[in-house]
Amino acid sequence: MEKITESDSRYRHLEMMSVEEILHAINAEDKTVPLAVEKAIPQIQALVTQTVAKMKEGGRLFYIGAGTSGRLGILDASEIPPTFGASADWVIGMIAGGDQAIRKAVENAEDSITQAWEDLKTWQIDKSDTVIGIAASGTTPYVVHGLRSCQEAGISTGCITCNPGAPILDVSDYPVLAIVGPEFVTGSSRMKAGTAQKLILNMISTSIMIQLGRVKDNKMVDMQLSNDKLVDRGTKMVMQALGLSYEEAMKRLLEYGSVRAAVDP
Repeated sequence: MEKITESDSRYRHLEMMSVEEILHAINAEDKTVPLAVEKAIPQIQALVTQTVAKMKEGGRLFYIGAGTSGRLGILDASEIPPTFGASADWVIGMIAGGDQAIRKAVENAEDSITQAWEDLKTWQIDKSDTVIGIAASGTTPYVVHGLRSCQEAGISTGCITCNPGAPILDVSDYPVLAIVGPEFVTGSSRMKAGTAQKLILNMISTSIMIQLGRVKDNKMVDMQLSNDKLVDRGTKMVMQALGLSYEEAMKRLLEYGSVRAAVDP
C-alpha cells in the first residue's frame, strides 16, 4: 500500500530556506487541510449520527490511537467535562503505552496487536459503545487490531485516517478519510495529518455534545466553573439571559453552580 502520508514533501532543501520561507510554506500547506476535511463531512455525519443514537441509550465513545494520534484523542476527551459539564466516562481517550506515553514515546507500544483490546476491556466495553481509531497512516497495529477485536465483539467502530486503501478502513463501520497529501517535512504526520485529525475530533465531539443537549443557544451552559475566567463567562451568560447586574448574576451563578441551573432552576 502506498502511504500518501509518507510520500516525499513537495519542498526540497528545507535547511536552505529562510525562517520566513519556512513559515509561509507551512502555512500554505496548512490552508489545504480544511478543504480535505470538508470532503469528509458526509462520513463524519454518519459516524456522529450513530454515536449520538448509542450515547442517548447510555453508550460511551472511546478514542484509541498511538503517538500524536493517541495524544489528540486524549486531548479531545479530556476537554469534554470542563467544556460541557459531562461525566468523564462519556468520552474516553486511550493511547498505546498507557498514560506515560502521553509525554514520552513508549518503545514498540504501537506494534502490539492485542493491547488495545485489553485496554478497552478494563472499561467493560460492550455493544452500546462506539470506538474510533485514530491513525494518520491507517496501519498502526494497536489501532487496527483494536478495531478488529471490537467488530468481532459486535461493537461499532469508526476511524480517522489520511491514507486511502489503509487497513484501518476495512475494520471501521464508519470510516472518515481526509486526504491531506504529503507533509512539509516528509513523513511528519503530526503536521497536516495531525491538524486534520484535530479538526475532525472537534467536529465529532462538539456536534455530539450539542445533540446530547449540552449546549443552549450557542452557550456552554453546563461548563465547569473551575477558574475565574469561566466564572466571569458564566456570570455574563446569566446577566444576558435574566437581565441582572453583574453582581446579582455572579451571586446567582455561584448559588446554583451552573449557568443552566441559574437561568432555568
